[in-house]
Amino acid sequence: MNLFEVYKLWDIEPVKGLDTTLWDKNGETYTDLYGGHAVISVGHCHPHYVKMMSEQLNKLGFYSNAVQNSLQSDLAVRLGRVCGYEDYKLFLCNSGAEANENALKVASFHTGKAKVLAFRKAFHGRTSGAVAATDNPKIQAPFNATENIVFAPLNDLEAVAAELSKGDFAAVIIEGIQGVAGIFEPTVEFINGLRELCDKYGCLLILDEIQSGYGRTGKFYAHQHYGVRADIVTMAKGMGNGFPIGGVIISPSIKASFGMLGTTFGGNHLACTAALAVLDIIENEHLVENAARMGEYFAKELSSDKALKEYRGKGLMIGMELKDEYVGLRDRLLFEKHFFTGAAGAQVIRLLPSLTVSEQTAESFVNAWKELTI
Repeated sequence: MNLFEVYKLWDIEPVKGLDTTLWDKNGETYTDLYGGHAVISVGHCHPHYVKMMSEQLNKLGFYSNAVQNSLQSDLAVRLGRVCGYEDYKLFLCNSGAEANENALKVASFHTGKAKVLAFRKAFHGRTSGAVAATDNPKIQAPFNATENIVFAPLNDLEAVAAELSKGDFAAVIIEGIQGVAGIFEPTVEFINGLRELCDKYGCLLILDEIQSGYGRTGKFYAHQHYGVRADIVTMAKGMGNGFPIGGVIISPSIKASFGMLGTTFGGNHLACTAALAVLDIIENEHLVENAARMGEYFAKELSSDKALKEYRGKGLMIGMELKDEYVGLRDRLLFEKHFFTGAAGAQVIRLLPSLTVSEQTAESFVNAWKELTI
């Protein structure tokens, strides 16, 4: 049997990691400024993370959600305190797509309505409802086609109001910052206007913080830069530092009922331990503050660089749109300078490093970038 080939792969196999350094099977070293799509939030193989995971695995790795698991309650309390949503409820699952599926389902249950407003260039996942709310027909099978999703342009309140005024929408779903699209932000006026429109027309505001959350932008959630409060927030990537876990936090005005949601693996003992370890490290090492500080450093050094059409983002969620003559720079950074970065199409380089990234590491990247763009 061979693999079902749906990924385009570089001919590099990392076998070991420590903080922002990776080693491949040939012993070559690389600096990781992408974190496997923003997943590695507290660095590869952080000793506290490894210790907690090892100790838990020696106790109990998994049992079902039919029994008590105090690690889930501990995580809910800790997360609520750190993120500022202490009065909300937490549902645990396994991934970002699953978090969004459950958020959409909760909104539909709560309102009794079926339609959802999403935004152009949005990416919310690859499962049925999440991919329907993703503005990319190439990854939507005919099975996913639905009239329940309507797309509006980002930052166009008039277009949103025209749709919501029809009265048949359960929710609006929006990324705190659009990631896969190439790092595009809603304006303060727009996202606060969404809050007002959702309240006016009786639908819920869902903030997808799967990539933009967990401290990455210099706030715990990106939407907290805008002073808005969501009805439902989804998260995943940085939550477990590589161990699969997702979460949905849900307003106390939304009532739960037995059987409403469910999952086999969500909130298992190892997953909760991973998430608790991540919160320990974020708090103890002041990583949200470090993300803000290092984001300012990258912006200062690169935002006016001659290779760029535009520099976008907040904190350590960065998109750099290249001028035409510099397309191909990402591959050069990898193969000539050994820096892993991300992309959004051919012209946007994305930086999504661990929140632990140091100024020394950032400076080495800036120097490598400038050497290649002389």
